Amino acid sequence: MSLNDDIALLARQPLLGLMDRDALRLVAFAAETRSLRAGDVLFRRGEGSDGAFLVISGAVALKREDDGRPADEVVGPGALLGELALFTALERPVTAIAREPTQVMRLARSVMRRVLGESPDSAQAIAAAVAERLHAFNSELAAVGTALRAIDVR
Repeated sequence: MSLNDDIALLARQPLLGLMDRDALRLVAFAAETRSLRAGDVLFRRGEGSDGAFLVISGAVALKREDDGRPADEVVGPGALLGELALFTALERPVTAIAREPTQVMRLARSVMRRVLGESPDSAQAIAAAVAERLHAFNSELAAVGTALRAIDVR
């Protein structure tokens, strides 16, 4: 894939698409492409994260438990795994396993921080979008709390 193809893939992501083209170019240039075979583990639940993975081709199974049951979710091209890990250290909440030959693009948190430090407009746009998501999440959580209290009263 060309650098322009990588930039286009990144630009289709809701948060990354808020970045200006020069910032995306830097992220794409620093990204690493990995090829996985069917059955290869990309990461395991509970591992520390230092970035995200964008699925370029193939399919990745996401499992909360390693209990032999079917995957909780299967994602394909365009899926961004570990988006929040681009901005903060988190433990992986799931295990990710390639279901078939798969290519992913690894996006390092250290690169993202450096790029956003050099691109304040991009950083501000992402911060505003994350704040909006957090506000929406809090509203949903409040609605769930209200519903639970209504059930508890009965």
